[in-house]
Amino acid sequence: MKLEQKYSALIQEAQRRKMPDVEGIRLCFQTLSLAAGIDRDCATLLAPHGLSEGRFVLLFLLDAAPDGLAPNTLAEQAGVTRATVTGLLDGLEREELIERHADANDRRALCIRLTRKGKRVAKTVFEQHGRWIASLYGNLSAPERKQLAALLEKVSGNLAGAAP
Repeated sequence: MKLEQKYSALIQEAQRRKMPDVEGIRLCFQTLSLAAGIDRDCATLLAPHGLSEGRFVLLFLLDAAPDGLAPNTLAEQAGVTRATVTGLLDGLEREELIERHADANDRRALCIRLTRKGKRVAKTVFEQHGRWIASLYGNLSAPERKQLAALLEKVSGNLAGAAP
């Protein structure tokens, strides 16, 4: 696996300083390089559709809610602030992928729904994204996937703030 240049330089420096567990450092940087590569590929796949990861998440949530969702519900489900959701919705509205409607029960509240164009884009992007994600792990057997999931869970338990 090719490490990002900054990580290769840090590993070389760790080796020069004879730091303990350079292999642990290398594993951490491999994980970070992999995550950065996945983020880059994801952004490349979404860009032609005028989507960022945040917009994609909202599109996904709205596609699962044919009656629409309130902006605060979207913010909560997406794990972002209301201000962030407002910005993401503004972009989706400019692209004509969503519409803001007055809530039928409370005219002061908004209900966000996908437009026809939004539904078409969602269908296309979800199919493409599903194939791409499957390809990331396509060469792993079921036992290897299970082992990888267990190892990732084990490492995540070492993070500060992880549940005991």
